[in-house]
Amino acid sequence: MGDLAKIFKAYDVRGVVPDELDEPTAEAVGAAFVEVTGAQSVVVAHDMRESSPLLAEAFIRGARSRRADVVHAGLGSTDLLYYASGSLGLPGVMFTASHNPARYNGMKMCRSGAVPIGGDTGLTEIRDRAAELVGVTATPSGSVIEKDLLQGYADHLRGLVDLSGIRPLKVVVDAGNGMGGHTVPAVFEGLPVELTALYFELDGSFPNHEANPLEPQNLRDLQRAVIDSGADLGLAFDGDADRCWVIDERGESVSPSSITALVAVRELAKYPGATIIHNLITSLGVPEIVREHGGVPVRTRVGHSFIKAEMARSGAVFGGEHSAHYYFRDFWFADSGMLAAMHVLAALGEQERPLSQVVESYSRYHASGEVNSAVSDQAEALRRVREAFAGRGEFDELDGLTVSGSGWWFNLRASNTEPLLRLNAEAADESKMTAIRDEVLAIVGKVSE
Repeated sequence: MGDLAKIFKAYDVRGVVPDELDEPTAEAVGAAFVEVTGAQSVVVAHDMRESSPLLAEAFIRGARSRRADVVHAGLGSTDLLYYASGSLGLPGVMFTASHNPARYNGMKMCRSGAVPIGGDTGLTEIRDRAAELVGVTATPSGSVIEKDLLQGYADHLRGLVDLSGIRPLKVVVDAGNGMGGHTVPAVFEGLPVELTALYFELDGSFPNHEANPLEPQNLRDLQRAVIDSGADLGLAFDGDADRCWVIDERGESVSPSSITALVAVRELAKYPGATIIHNLITSLGVPEIVREHGGVPVRTRVGHSFIKAEMARSGAVFGGEHSAHYYFRDFWFADSGMLAAMHVLAALGEQERPLSQVVESYSRYHASGEVNSAVSDQAEALRRVREAFAGRGEFDELDGLTVSGSGWWFNLRASNTEPLLRLNAEAADESKMTAIRDEVLAIVGKVSE
């Protein structure tokens, strides 16, 4: 199986092109996707990376070789692909490597209605079957229809969050040369928004900065532009525009946990008593605020396939992650950075206060952010941390190791894709958070030496 085992991750496919992911591989995956899902028709979209159109075409050949018809949506964001899957009632595949560097590409797959396909829900079977089909060719017999879905996507989102009555807002958007440069103009058209566009040119080489808003250095241009232009807020999208990071009017980052709480409150006003999903490294403030507004918070593992599965199981109306992924029942339980951004615009534009004041009540704790450590023996590092914190808090191993004490907690878990341990810590007191963070990092560091 070789390279396929390396590029098939927990909930998507991702690898270096062409060393790990090439056109014959994509063609084999297309055939395997149809065989495993039983799809008669498939919708396919791709991002702006140089390799994306060719890989998408190869996948389409593979799907057609198994007599499947294909709706080719062309350029799109990942949430546009989810819109296509939901509105057309088709399984779908998005070609993107999200925020990864230019040399990478990959696939995000879903069943009809944007139901995710992960390792436990078909991705492993697709991998195994594709491994048998690499290099096997068959004459394509299914049809291809090219369909522009951008306007339908924009209209659908505007139907979910009405922004027509908000006060005029000055907004800076950094698309990072990613797909936000394609979708933002369509969604914002006709809205009372004065848009300043940063890096809207589609360019998969990412000439200005990586399209990864989780890295602080990638936000600096946006922060500077917000301050210099006197904007009300800034929005940063990742490469496939399914994640959105928010900057307030002071140029300060707004925690995704605060955005999760803000959107949760809005959704609970619309659906009283509803369930809200949050992953286990989201701020403690999120479940507190959900309960205060009459909702039911449910805690999950990290990862979009787990969030989506729990949302579908519980009927939750909304879910949020620390990584700036936001999920909506009204959007087929799928994630949409654009839809989250629209909720923020609505919350800000429906009143007169600046964004920093709007989100202030949603920011209750001091967080470390995610700190990554390269560790070859992850099991040993986790063992030493358990030993050091024995008797000092409650242990929870839903996803990695979570230790909770009075007014503090931390989670240490292994990356699904890299030899890293990821640490998140939080406390009501900043000095306590810093002490906990540094103690765990010191233990982990000794193992990695």
